[in-house]
Amino acid sequence: GEVVHRALGRPASIIAQMCVIINNAGVLVVYLIIIGDVMSGSLKHIGVMDQLIGHGEWDNRKLLILVVLVVFLAPLCALEKIDSLSLSSAASVALAVVFVVVSCIIALIKIAEGKISMPRMGPDFSSREAMLDLLVVIPIMTNAYICHFNVQPIYNELKEKTPQNMYKVGRISTVLCVVVYALTALSGYLLFGDDTESDVLTNFDKDLGIRFSSVLNYIVRIGYVIHLVLVFPVVHFSLRQTVDSLIFGELATPSRKKTLTLTVLLLALIYLGSTMIPNIWMAFKFTGATTGLALGFMFPALVALRLDKEGNRLGHGERLLSLGLLGLSIVVSVIGVVGNVYTLKSKSE
Repeated sequence: GEVVHRALGRPASIIAQMCVIINNAGVLVVYLIIIGDVMSGSLKHIGVMDQLIGHGEWDNRKLLILVVLVVFLAPLCALEKIDSLSLSSAASVALAVVFVVVSCIIALIKIAEGKISMPRMGPDFSSREAMLDLLVVIPIMTNAYICHFNVQPIYNELKEKTPQNMYKVGRISTVLCVVVYALTALSGYLLFGDDTESDVLTNFDKDLGIRFSSVLNYIVRIGYVIHLVLVFPVVHFSLRQTVDSLIFGELATPSRKKTLTLTVLLLALIYLGSTMIPNIWMAFKFTGATTGLALGFMFPALVALRLDKEGNRLGHGERLLSLGLLGLSIVVSVIGVVGNVYTLKSKSE
């Protein structure tokens, strides 16, 4: 918010902060939906609790999410500094890697045993619906790389605060994200093909056709739920910080009571959202096409171009890159929003 305020003024700063709030709240709602899908199940899939101890009151989706929120997430979200979450964040990355490694190993075993034939053709985009799905996938993908609002807090808590060190952090994080998400998509498609759900974790409720299938299923699903529990507070930190700044402005001084109050209110609203939004696809489509593209591409490009006019000279290539990012993000955003609205209209009809 302060960066955008410095470059573009107060109105733009408010819009940027609102984008952070909507984006982060949407992502956290998605995390709770995934936890509910995995633990309680969905329309087509069985949850972990049902498989382990049978169907009962303990398998109630809303109750399970609430227990996870109160017992595990609230204590981590109540922490006041982002460096307090360094160990939990590192553990969450490790668990994401475990998920990818196990999924890839399962896929490779099934390929070696001839139980999976490598796809020879790409998906069919001949229908209008398939083309629209392809167009809205691009905005959805931006959700995986929007962490710009954490750059300043992380930079402030680096042991050696230099731009070079921050560049290194950003590049390593981006490469890791690309590898993890690409391998997740590839292994999911190889294992489940056209039956791959938008929340691929729900696919791991059936026999995979290899030894120790049920054990591996539990490792994948429970491990990823723990991953989400550990990464949830990092996203929540920026959400709370931005809400604090937007409401109190220059009066946003540190206060333990204020921190706890905001944490409780935000978690309550996020929980409410997770009980109302039907699936992660719906949440990601709209946040990706709007706030995701704005935070990831539009505002950075606008800030760079405005500061360039004030004397912080960009190179010719940097200026073209900024203009290209701005133009491309606007086009993709418009296509994404129109595609989402059209999809919803078609389904309602």
